[in-house]
Amino acid sequence: MIGSAFISILAAISLDTTATKERSHPAVPGYGAIVAVPEAATRADRKLDYRVAFSVTKAALKSDQVNPSLEKVARYVNLLRSEGVPARQVSIVVAVHGAATGSLLTNEAYSRKYGGPNPNVALISSLRAIGVSLHVCGQALAGQKIERSSILPGVLVDLSALVTLTTLELKGWAIVTD
Repeated sequence: MIGSAFISILAAISLDTTATKERSHPAVPGYGAIVAVPEAATRADRKLDYRVAFSVTKAALKSDQVNPSLEKVARYVNLLRSEGVPARQVSIVVAVHGAATGSLLTNEAYSRKYGGPNPNVALISSLRAIGVSLHVCGQALAGQKIERSSILPGVLVDLSALVTLTTLELKGWAIVTD
């Protein structure tokens, strides 16, 4: 009985090849690790123009952790790049609102609020460097009493994430929520 259970476990482990594959970061170094999946049924289409807006509302579980929804954006870009989709065919807007708003604070403002530096700064810088447009909800800023000067440089302040996301969707953009 114990022997057959052990063999079943070993068989399950040997079938899980994903766990042993090498992780890579083709477009966003250090963030959004991906693995190759040669047997994937659906792949990125190199002929498409990817216009995608991410709605980021959730904060990390701990203030010293990178926001997992922002890391998902990096993973998406890494996936497209690994499939050979040219950067010129990828447009990404990240609309940050709700509990995730603090992820866009400067180190100084983040330290005042959470007691340490903002762990998202390097990721946000990397995303911006590859053309990802980061937006913050003006309504969330007002509701949370956050001054514009407390938001990282290069982040655009919109009237509302709701307006940003619905406008982009009506223009044909895909919307990804967290």
